[in-house]
Amino acid sequence: MIGFDNDKYIKIQSAHIQDRIDTFGGKLYLEFGGKLYDDYHAARVLPGFQPDSKLRMLLQIKEKVELVITINADDIEKNKIRGDLGITYDRDVIRLIDIFHGLGLYVSSVVLTRYNDQLSVRAFQARLEAMGIRVYHHYEIEGYPANISHIVSDGGYGKNDYIETSRELVVITAPGPGSGKLATCLSQLYHEHKRGVKAGYAKFETFPIWNLPLSHPVNLAYEAATADLNDVNMIDPFHLEAYGTTTVNYNRDVEAFPVLVAIFERILGECPYKSPTDMGVNMAGYCITDDEACRNASRQEIIRRYYDIMCQQKQGKATDMEVLKMELLMKKTGVSECNRRVVAPALEKAELTGKPAAAMELLDGRIVTGKTSSLLGASAALVLNALKALAGITDDLHLIAPEVIDPIQHLKVDHFGNRNPRLHTDEVLIALSICAASDPRAEQAMEQLPKLRGCQVHSSVILSPVDEKTFKRLGVNLTCEPRYKG
Repeated sequence: MIGFDNDKYIKIQSAHIQDRIDTFGGKLYLEFGGKLYDDYHAARVLPGFQPDSKLRMLLQIKEKVELVITINADDIEKNKIRGDLGITYDRDVIRLIDIFHGLGLYVSSVVLTRYNDQLSVRAFQARLEAMGIRVYHHYEIEGYPANISHIVSDGGYGKNDYIETSRELVVITAPGPGSGKLATCLSQLYHEHKRGVKAGYAKFETFPIWNLPLSHPVNLAYEAATADLNDVNMIDPFHLEAYGTTTVNYNRDVEAFPVLVAIFERILGECPYKSPTDMGVNMAGYCITDDEACRNASRQEIIRRYYDIMCQQKQGKATDMEVLKMELLMKKTGVSECNRRVVAPALEKAELTGKPAAAMELLDGRIVTGKTSSLLGASAALVLNALKALAGITDDLHLIAPEVIDPIQHLKVDHFGNRNPRLHTDEVLIALSICAASDPRAEQAMEQLPKLRGCQVHSSVILSPVDEKTFKRLGVNLTCEPRYKG
């Protein structure tokens, strides 16, 4: 069910950003919080929001836009991984540059923040420069953020490289949190002011949505998504005091605001904003067309995040506090595992067979299950059964001939040393594509693959990385019971 008007969002969001540029006299540094590209969280909690909406919005005014990507040099040194994509932050910077260039957006430079002449960072800089990308260095500032007089001085921001920019909207983005976007914007304001250039700052953070209630499921889903960062939504006390209006922001922005006010006053002589909410330019709240659809989607997101944290705890990747926070969010939203329709069928099939099982809810509401057999793992069987259901093929018909499966199992066991001969999801899809070359029914099943995007899946056990990655590539929303295969 659609609950968000994406076309309206692109139109009014680009217009609002242009208004903010005009307010500051023609140059704006816009800090982009969250994901500028492939924002799947927003797409899940605001049904109708397209993952590339923010990029499409910028494309409306692309002649005025240039992008600057920041990355923390320590993250390069530590090979920090972007969790949703499974790639390092430095690799993601290259990926983002390629994507932005492919769309016709101008990427002017990359800023290496907290730079300390690290060996791996110098190698990354050389790679960027070979691509024709300008690279700048920003340094750790002693006493940050408390020592305002030092921060706003030639020994603070003044020590950073000045980033050469040429367009009126400079979008500061990054591969992930902690990359130094805000510090980069403020450093540039300092340098621009010294050069006599009028410039302003604003923040584009989709969540929490400032004009939705504090306890709205869309905003609670944001807390669930950032449970590892211990972010919490809160009423913006500065906005309430200044305007008598209740708005929602999050704790880090509220806590940092007095420091930002002091920095703005040192740089510009006065702070252009009375509250953290004032700094934002997000218009998403004005584009919700079906509040209940967004509430329901967000409740489901919270349940998925709960299962994710439970599995991470089982794997030693999440703390007890993160689990406790998710349990509290579940109670606050009034949901439980029972509200996820695929959970009960998966567990019932597992109990009936005594082996791992999985269930999928198709977009039309039908539930399909998959069980473990001598040939297929439960996830592989589930994918085949879902494709057959979508293609109208009877469940008892075999789409993959044994003569195709046998060689794959022989390769896995006899040559790759696997003890488990069952096919994973990626292997079964390869086998199905081979059969599709000569079998019209297999071809018909393959044609249903795009219809799996957005479907819900639950597994009775924690899946292998191979199966998990395949579901992610198919666009399936996966949850697992926090237990390993017996």
